[in-house]
Amino acid sequence: MATQRTYELMFIVDVKTTDEDITNLNTTLQQIITDQGGTVTKQEDMGRRQLAYPIGRQTEGHYVLFEIDGSGREIAELERRMRVNDQVIRYMTVRVDEDRQRAEKFKAKRARKASKRPLSGNAAQRKEASEASASGERYES
Repeated sequence: MATQRTYELMFIVDVKTTDEDITNLNTTLQQIITDQGGTVTKQEDMGRRQLAYPIGRQTEGHYVLFEIDGSGREIAELERRMRVNDQVIRYMTVRVDEDRQRAEKFKAKRARKASKRPLSGNAAQRKEASEASASGERYES
C-alpha cells in the first residue's frame, strides 16, 4: 500500500461559470478523490479574484483550494479531468507534506536552542516582571 501524502490543489474556474456550476464541480472533484481512496481535509472557496496575468483574454477567475491526503493516484485522475474540463482555466498541484515536516523540525530545533540560551540581563528582568504581574505581585527592580 502506498504511503499517505498531503497535496494542495488550487484551480481557477472561468468567471462566466455560475455559482451552482462551481459547487457541482467541487462536489464532482471531491467524489473523484474519495473514489480513488483519498480524503479532502480542507476545501476553501476563495472567490473571484484578479489574475496575475491574462489567460485567454481573461483577467479574473474564481479560485478554489483543496487540501488532499492520498497516495497520488487521485491527483493523476483529478489533473486528467481538469485538463479536459472547459470551466477550469488553470490548476496546480503541490506536495506539501515534506515541507511541513521540515518546518516542524526547524521549529522544534529553534525552541530547543531558545530553552538552552541563558537570558540576558534585560530579558531576565522583563521575565521576572511579567511573572510578577501575572501572579498579582508588584515588581520592583
